[in-house]
Amino acid sequence: MQIGLINNLRAGRSGDQVKQVLDVLREFPNTQHVETDQAGALPDAIADLARRRIDLLVINGGDGTLQHALTEVLSQEPFEQLPYIAPLAGGRTNMTAKDLGARTNPVKGLRATLKAAHEGRLHERLVHRPVLRLSFDHGRREEYGMFFGSGMIRRAIQLVHDVFPAGKSQGALGAGLVTLGLAAKTAFRPTTGILTPDKIETRLDGELLPGGEYRLSIATSLSQLYWRLNPYWGEGPGDVRFTAIAGDAERFGAAAPGILWGRPKPWVTAENGYHSRNLQHAQLRLSCGFTIDGEEFAPRPDEVVTITADRRVTFVRT
Repeated sequence: MQIGLINNLRAGRSGDQVKQVLDVLREFPNTQHVETDQAGALPDAIADLARRRIDLLVINGGDGTLQHALTEVLSQEPFEQLPYIAPLAGGRTNMTAKDLGARTNPVKGLRATLKAAHEGRLHERLVHRPVLRLSFDHGRREEYGMFFGSGMIRRAIQLVHDVFPAGKSQGALGAGLVTLGLAAKTAFRPTTGILTPDKIETRLDGELLPGGEYRLSIATSLSQLYWRLNPYWGEGPGDVRFTAIAGDAERFGAAAPGILWGRPKPWVTAENGYHSRNLQHAQLRLSCGFTIDGEEFAPRPDEVVTITADRRVTFVRT
């Protein structure tokens, strides 16, 4: 098996950990290794590894690094055959890697993954998942990822970056604390500041949702988010797990805690402004900006975002 590693040197980890990764690579000298220090370097790094015909692509970085890599691999298709993708928990939040079962320590995860590959046991660690495809900018741009959030979600990420110091605290810790703080705030000022509803026209598998203002619109193909949050409770055959909460949703403050962990109150229904389904296709017309795996996309007037999940990737639990 040909193995390649993309090592993002700016993914929120210490220089000592970078050294430890290099020490592991000395134990497995046949691993192809490419270092990057910015997202713009990923296309060249992936093209380089594609020319070497690798079968396993290990990514040492965070959710943003993985999102950029998935977009490059799935949209540009540089590989003759799609490789297994093994995301290490090498960033700050690591929501996708952890949902796939990655170890918290990326160095231990890397060593275990390379050892399993060399011993012919990689099949024991395979995880098959759909990946979100997001089309926007009048269909001219396509991004792939595992989580989409609009409006208040993007503003909450900005708040995390403003409040918490750079480093690991801007990851799952900061995101979790901000989420709990916003949930508490809904009981007192549910329509101000970050919680202000946004104008979003939403179609789910072709059906136009009632009303035009929503506090929250999120989609994922993950089983759960950071802190084991799971704000999805709908049913359906699609691979896009989608939740939207209307601006006038009934008793939002009382409903928020149950929604966060996928255990909604009895009144959390579509008739009362709460929508959660498993979809084939979602389309949102919005002007409030959005995020894909923590990567921010600035507000643009009447942006139309189409969300599907028609590509599947075989990931490796690291």
